[in-house]
Amino acid sequence: MNPNRLLLLVLGLIALCPLASAHLEFGIQLWSLRKTFEKDPQEGLKLTRSLGFTTVETHSTYGQTASEFAKAIDAAGLKAVSAHFPYDRFSKDLPGIINDAKALGVKWVCIAWVPNTGFDVPMAKKVAAEFNSWGGALRKEGLRFAYHPHGYEFKPEADGSTPFDVIVNETRAEDVSFELDVFWAQHGGQDPTALLKKYPNRFKLMHVKDIRKGAPTGIYTGHAPASDNVPVGQGQIAWEAVFAAGQAAGIEYYLIEDESEDPAVNIPESMRFLDRHW
Repeated sequence: MNPNRLLLLVLGLIALCPLASAHLEFGIQLWSLRKTFEKDPQEGLKLTRSLGFTTVETHSTYGQTASEFAKAIDAAGLKAVSAHFPYDRFSKDLPGIINDAKALGVKWVCIAWVPNTGFDVPMAKKVAAEFNSWGGALRKEGLRFAYHPHGYEFKPEADGSTPFDVIVNETRAEDVSFELDVFWAQHGGQDPTALLKKYPNRFKLMHVKDIRKGAPTGIYTGHAPASDNVPVGQGQIAWEAVFAAGQAAGIEYYLIEDESEDPAVNIPESMRFLDRHW
């Protein structure tokens, strides 16, 4: 075959299969190693680095100030890119959240849980208005806001729509983005790939987490047994399709989160799977 034609054929195949040449960088949500962090945050940071991570998302500062924890993160050779803060604190202490986020050096400020006392359309409209307000204030400070659905937002209404659809449609894209937790989307009866395609450019972070084969889905509690968490690649999720859709949607950070009882064992298994393919 003519060498030029062969080159064109190879390039064409690569274009058709972008993941064949893609390399994704994976960070970690520090909640995964919560038991170690609760005993000794310094050991938690050392463990994080020893597992091969350099990018992290925080959910707590473990009794330290944000500045103190930021110094410890930096000393461990890590970089925080995102931080989770409680929903209730946003209405009570948004300036404090802004100060802590800046001290941590993160770009993304996230909420991962809204009190679930029946998450319906009126509640979705309420939080959408709040998210617009908080996201706008954060953007003015050079920060970005994202919401992490936990599955209860996907309970369908009579017309087939969901409270999550309301949140997306009633928030400004420039002020409100989303963090897709693949486990909780699947647990809540959604197809994570379809969500990424349905709302392009709204999801900017991803929690990479697999759900046990045979585990029930279409559940709207936001809770599941720890045993339903399995190493990435061993569960229900079609990862090739998810990552392809994630790249097309502009996901900035892929963060492993492990909520099993033995994350120190499961995380390396997840990383081996991801390293082989991505």
